[in-house]
Amino acid sequence: MRQIILDTETTGLEVRQGHRLIEVAGVEMVNRRLTGRHLHRYVHPERDIDAGAMAVHGITLDFLADKPKFREIAHELADFLAGAELIIHNAPFDVGFLNNEFALVGLPPVTQVAGGILDTLRMAKSLHPGKRNNLDALCERYGVDNSNRTLHGALLDAEILADVYLAMTRGQESLVMELDAPPQEEKTDVVEIRRGPRPPLKVIKAADSEIEAHTATLAAIDKESKGKCLWLPKAPVEGDA
Repeated sequence: MRQIILDTETTGLEVRQGHRLIEVAGVEMVNRRLTGRHLHRYVHPERDIDAGAMAVHGITLDFLADKPKFREIAHELADFLAGAELIIHNAPFDVGFLNNEFALVGLPPVTQVAGGILDTLRMAKSLHPGKRNNLDALCERYGVDNSNRTLHGALLDAEILADVYLAMTRGQESLVMELDAPPQEEKTDVVEIRRGPRPPLKVIKAADSEIEAHTATLAAIDKESKGKCLWLPKAPVEGDA
C-alpha cells in the first residue's frame, strides 16, 4: 500500500477569498515504511500573503520571488500523488486548496488524482474525544520529537505527521493476515492422555433446619411480592387440565 503524508502552507485561511498555495510537501510510505522519497516545492502565489499566515509559517513574498508558479509544478505534483492514499491532518483545508490549484490549471481535483484521503485530525478526535488534537498535542501524547518545529513548514510537518500516524495506528499491521506465508510443519509428537475412572460425585443434603429457613425466606418473598415469588410452585388455577 502506497501512502503520501502531505502538508501545505498558504497565503491565508480561506480559499474562497482567493488565497493560494505557497508550499507543498509529501513524504512517501509503502507498507508502513518510509521510503525516503519525497516531494517538496515552494510556489509563488501571485498575490500577497496575510500577516497572520506569515506569522505561522514565516514565509515571505520576497522569499518566494524566484519560486515557480503552481502551473509549473502541477503535473509533477499530480504524478507524485497519483493513486496513493493521502494522509493529511485537517484534510479539508489542504484538499480545498489543492483542488482549487488543480482546477486553475485544468487538472482534475486531487480527490480524483489520489487513491483516497485519510484525515488524521478526524482519526485523533475519534481516539481522543474532548482532548487537544493538533499536531503538537499529538506529538506530546505519542512521544514524537517536534523540538525543531518553531514555525510551521510543510516538509517538517509532513515528516512529523508520518511519525504520529505510525504511532496512532501501531498494531494494525498485526491485523493483516499473511495469506502467502508457507504452512507450518505438522507436529508428529502425539501426547496421549489417559483418563482413569471418575470418583462418584459427593452429594451433600441440606439439614432440616436449613430447609425450614429456606421455606420461611420464600414465604416472606412471596408475601412481599404479593404472590409473585418465582421459586414457589404455583397453585393450579381452577379449570386447568
